[in-house]
Amino acid sequence: MEKFSYDVCIIGGLGHIGLPLGISFAKAGKKVILYDINKDSIDTVSKGKMPFWESGAEELLGETINKTLFVGSSKSVISQSHFIILTLGTPIDEHLNPQYVLFKSFFEEILTLLNDRQHIIIRSTVYPGTTEKIMELLRQNGKKTRVSFCPERIAEGKAIEEIRSLPQIIASFDDDSLREASELFLNLTTQTIPLKPIEAELAKLYTNVWRYLQFAASNQFYQIAVQNNLDFYRIYDAVTRDYSRTKGFAKAGFAAGPCLFKDTMQLAAFANNSFFLGHAAMLINEGLPNFIVQKLKEKNNLKTKIVGILGMAFKGDSDDGRESLSYKLKKVLTIEAAQVLCSDPFVKDDKLVPAETLIEKSDIIILGAPHSEYRKLKLDFKSKTVVDVWNFFGLGGAF
Repeated sequence: MEKFSYDVCIIGGLGHIGLPLGISFAKAGKKVILYDINKDSIDTVSKGKMPFWESGAEELLGETINKTLFVGSSKSVISQSHFIILTLGTPIDEHLNPQYVLFKSFFEEILTLLNDRQHIIIRSTVYPGTTEKIMELLRQNGKKTRVSFCPERIAEGKAIEEIRSLPQIIASFDDDSLREASELFLNLTTQTIPLKPIEAELAKLYTNVWRYLQFAASNQFYQIAVQNNLDFYRIYDAVTRDYSRTKGFAKAGFAAGPCLFKDTMQLAAFANNSFFLGHAAMLINEGLPNFIVQKLKEKNNLKTKIVGILGMAFKGDSDDGRESLSYKLKKVLTIEAAQVLCSDPFVKDDKLVPAETLIEKSDIIILGAPHSEYRKLKLDFKSKTVVDVWNFFGLGGAF
């Protein structure tokens, strides 16, 4: 590794996956270069500031930046690094199919920067078989660069903690690559789990899809209760209280973000679109905003009502609005209601209003994201209709 300028190069290094990982390796003493093309994020991170919220990250960033952690926007840093960790996003197209072509195009662009002593580690969630296709692409172009798949397993906001506390899945095509990848990640964690690449790719998809299915079950149960004018959370409490077999029973709420829906569709594509459980989960979770609006229309003339959405992030205590169902809810309400107001203390959006303004002006208030600081808000539950799918305010699930 001493033959390279950097131990680790993280491509997409200033994103939600790459930056916490880079900080963690740098804190462990590895020399890390974060390669990214986002100029705003480069300026922010170079000053020791996080471009997004991540618990405990900014302090560690300040300790490592320009010491063991560096930022670069030139692709040349790829050729100067031993390990090249890919954390690029893996979107699905308008037909809900994986876009492998984006990965293929990227590797074709960097072929001239790769050599046989390097080790590529794919950390992005990918369609099963992608790692093998990348290795074949390299071999067809005369490259003997090692290739591994080591999926990220963290939850946004808890990355710094979970990178060190969770076992790391390691998958490679030969023993030497497996050993080298394992040794790298043992700088961060105490346990690695070896798999074949396609097993690891499926393990990552299974993890996210399992959570999506759990949320769908809860959201379906919630809708059944509400349709019958019952309080879902009275039933939920009875089912889960001091009963170990329902420990994994999630609360109802928006199941969104950049991963769960996307990865469910990737798994469905891999199953030749016969993954009916996944498609059913999609209909339930993606349909929850429409269900809320429909139930409100049954009791209100929305054309005369101002509706406020509290929380536009895809989950509580996050500043990430990507694929948030609060924005889908906003689109539906824009058609149905007289006016829609939105607020979030973390999401950067010029169209948002302060929470106090939203509460004062809205006739109906819908909790979109259960940010913990909302517990400080003063809501008049008697004069306003408050929809709290999460039971954050203890109102129960009834409308």
